[in-house]
Order: sequence, then structure tokens, then C-alpha cells
Amino acid sequence: MTRRLAALAASAVLAATLGACATATPYQPNIRGQATSGGFSEVRLDADRFRVNFAGNSMTSRETVEGYLLYRAAELTVAQGYDWFSVVDRQTDRNARTYIEPDPFYRPWYGPGYNYWRPAWRYYGGGYGWRSWDPFFGDPFFGDRMDVRTVERFEASAEIVMRRGAKPEGDTRAFDARAVMDNIGPRVLRPAP
Repeated sequence: MTRRLAALAASAVLAATLGACATATPYQPNIRGQATSGGFSEVRLDADRFRVNFAGNSMTSRETVEGYLLYRAAELTVAQGYDWFSVVDRQTDRNARTYIEPDPFYRPWYGPGYNYWRPAWRYYGGGYGWRSWDPFFGDPFFGDRMDVRTVERFEASAEIVMRRGAKPEGDTRAFDARAVMDNIGPRVLRPAP
């Protein structure tokens, strides 16, 4: 009975881990060890100036990362008692890794025990005569059997200056904090309780 309970517990942990990996970063503080990686953080630079960051995982789009950054800047502005903020400096970093793996279904019938045995074929290459083909050195007519995946992660940061009163008209770097919260708020996904 204990083996069965241990197997069930291991299955539950594995399912929770895989489930956490398969979801985009919600709007949450960026704290190590949480179920879904990433989130927001900020550093106070002066009484009315902050550096705000939002890091997403590989399932979080660039648009979401930048939207959550803007939402956090607005939320922080209101929490500090200000009405609007201006973006002094803004940057979005893209971290991309490409993984190339051989197709596991391409060579299921031989493995490391048969290093020197492998299939080889010949074909008639038109005016070039007979040509040989080896699956390890490329396939002239079927293409290589590779799985190529690129995994992207985005992190956005902005330095903001907070102000009180009415937002200046025509300043494209100035945002009314409450208007940003009203517009973006309904689309913000928070972590499940």
C-alpha cells in the first residue's frame, strides 16, 4: 500500500510541475521557488523614481510582458500616492535558445551497440551515375530528420518618474496611472489561489 501511495504522490508532484511549466507567467511578484517562474520587481532609485521589471517564462509573449510592466508601473504609482508617471528609459530583452534534436522515430531499430552498422542506400543521380546516401551524413532527397525548437523568454524594464496632478497633454512617454490600470486590469491574469 505504501508503494502505491508513493507512486501516487510522485505522479501528483510530476503533474503539478508539468502544469506549472505549461502556463504563462501570471501577474505576480518575482520570487524564487514559486510554481510559475517570473513576475514583477522594482527598485526605488529616488523618492519619485523607480526601476520596474517584469520577467516572463517561455510561455509568456512579449506583448504580455510589456503590458504587465506597464500595469505594474501604474499600480506602483498609485500605491506611492501619485497620479501619473513618465517612462524615462525602457528596454525589452529577448533571450532565445535553439535546441536541435534528432528525430527519435527516425532510427528506432539500431542504437549505440551497432555503431558501425547502419543502413546505406544508393540511387541513380541522373548524369552523375550511381550515388550513395548515408543517413548520418545528410539526405539528398528527404532532408535531415531533426526537431528544431527555439525557446524565447522576454524581460522588460523601465525607469519611471512619478508625478501628481494632471498628466501633460501630448507627452507620449507620460501615462495616467488610473487609466492604465482600468484599461489593462481586465486582461491581467493573477496566480491561482
